[in-house]
Amino acid sequence: MARRPSNPRDAAEAAFKAATVKPPERMREAPAVPGRREQVTLRVDSEVLEWFQEDGPGWQDRMAEALRRAAGK
Repeated sequence: MARRPSNPRDAAEAAFKAATVKPPERMREAPAVPGRREQVTLRVDSEVLEWFQEDGPGWQDRMAEALRRAAGK
């Protein structure tokens, strides 16, 4: 009786294949709903942030509107 029941080369090839096969792609989310807000992380110069925050509450809406205008929307 053989000491090893499987062929070492076949076992090595199977292990290599398992390690190099691309994982299945994640399902993509449905397209964004117009007007829906999404939480993101954005790095902004401190001077720019201070300028938007000078007028108090609503600074995020003002910043979003400025970005919307800059994007031509």
